[in-house]
Amino acid sequence: MSAPRAGEPGAIRARLPYLRLPLAACAALAVVAVPAAAVLRGPTGAAGVAAGIALVVVSYLISGVSVAWADAVNPRLIMSVGLVTYATKIVFLGVVMAAVAASGWAGLPDLGVAVIAAVVVWTGAHLTWALRSPLPTFGRRGD
Repeated sequence: MSAPRAGEPGAIRARLPYLRLPLAACAALAVVAVPAAAVLRGPTGAAGVAAGIALVVVSYLISGVSVAWADAVNPRLIMSVGLVTYATKIVFLGVVMAAVAASGWAGLPDLGVAVIAAVVVWTGAHLTWALRSPLPTFGRRGD
């Protein structure tokens, strides 16, 4: 059974199976890192770690779903939707992070470490999924 084509019901969902492994990996990171931060850095550290992981997960989900939506509506939209989503996220994150940094919140270093860890975990899990997934093959016409 092939994936639904653009415009068909279920087209977006069919383009998101890769999310399971990175989401599970980030959940595992949170299960380990948040309690560890609570013990080592207190409640503020735990909040910073939880916020950092959540920030990465939400950011990647927004990107993944917006690109899947664009592909499901019209594949020609992928590049423009992806770039607009990326630019919007970067500006929004920059403004929010500047406000958090200006507030002097004690959990900021923990948030930063968690963002780095979550990006590495998400990217590693996504790469693992991609390397284990069967690649589509295309035959030449007339072969």
